Amino acid sequence: MKHLPKLVVLATLCCAGIALAQQPPAEEPGWAKGRPKANDSAMQMAPVPAFPIPTAPDKLPTAKFKLPPGFKVETWASGILDARGLRQGPNGNILVSSLFVANKVYMVPEQGNRQAKVIIDKMPFATGIEYHNGSLFLATNEKIYRWDNVDNRLDNLGEPKVIYDKLPGGGDHSWKFLRIRDNKLYYAIGAPCNICDPGQYAKIYRMNLDGTGIETIASGVRNTVGFDFDPKTGNLWFTDNGRDWFSEELPNDELNVVTKPGQQHFGYPYCHQGNIPDPEFGWGKSCNDYQKPAAFLGPHAGSLGLMFYKGKMFPAKYQGAMFIARHGPWNRTTKYSDISVAWPDGKGGAKVEPFMTGFVENNQYLGRPVDFLVLKDGSMLVSDDHAGAIYRISYGK
Repeated sequence: MKHLPKLVVLATLCCAGIALAQQPPAEEPGWAKGRPKANDSAMQMAPVPAFPIPTAPDKLPTAKFKLPPGFKVETWASGILDARGLRQGPNGNILVSSLFVANKVYMVPEQGNRQAKVIIDKMPFATGIEYHNGSLFLATNEKIYRWDNVDNRLDNLGEPKVIYDKLPGGGDHSWKFLRIRDNKLYYAIGAPCNICDPGQYAKIYRMNLDGTGIETIASGVRNTVGFDFDPKTGNLWFTDNGRDWFSEELPNDELNVVTKPGQQHFGYPYCHQGNIPDPEFGWGKSCNDYQKPAAFLGPHAGSLGLMFYKGKMFPAKYQGAMFIARHGPWNRTTKYSDISVAWPDGKGGAKVEPFMTGFVENNQYLGRPVDFLVLKDGSMLVSDDHAGAIYRISYGK
């Protein structure tokens, strides 16, 4: 009998082993779908983790940025964890949204010491932000909220109205970007995966400001978190992130333009960058059946914010041009990140060139640009979620 305890322990361990063996394998995250498992380099790649704290002001990469002659950049505000979306709010205050880490919306005074104040807290995926006629709109991955009459209520916004509660949620590509034009709120629902049949996902929509009257504006859009309207034509231009794991150099992110709202399909998941059929979903499809991109933005560029420059400070060359934040790749061995500028060519295409560089050093990110805002004096703010900072770009001879 003295050996019984050992036998019991052995039997227990064996049963535990059988139970573990019968458990289903952990579900693969959406971003990993399509990753070549036989390649060690690829298997070591994963999305770049967000910094848990902002970069100290004296460690920011501001002095390393390079711009065209006549332009200068300075640190406008620092210590803003996870800074993403930028909008001009009431009384000249700047509203700043966040994403994975902070779960906050900040207010930064345009003048004075520019210390960020939290006005919305504990709001996961608090990314999509817009301010319009005294109302603050915020889209998470699940709901769209609206706070009315916020001009004198930033100390206590109170409870918001939920104008839409049927967003699909989830993690992959579920964060939002908002624009308002002609009393319509534009937003996108990204694909819930790297590559899959997206169903009702992978589209740009618009709704009335009370959440009614939803319309599809564009289909086949894998993941856009940056779009704006051409001040000359009114057309909606947007960045779109290409699929991962196809190769290190393909496909390109896309710059696209909507010229026929509700009638254009931009290819995902069947065709990438307008000329590459997907190896899984492209069978029996022709890339000629889908809308071609206006321009390529680079492989795995992580193209995010897009804004037409409507100020007067910058030279005439840049007035009416698009500024694009290329956040930078994670599933690519060689990193790159910059602010690019693009000019519509009037024929559905665009010319793209770098504008501000210096976000990468020794193949490591020093910063990663996200969104833009033009101030009343014509200077431009740029958010950096990697360093937790906002930079100001100005021009003067």
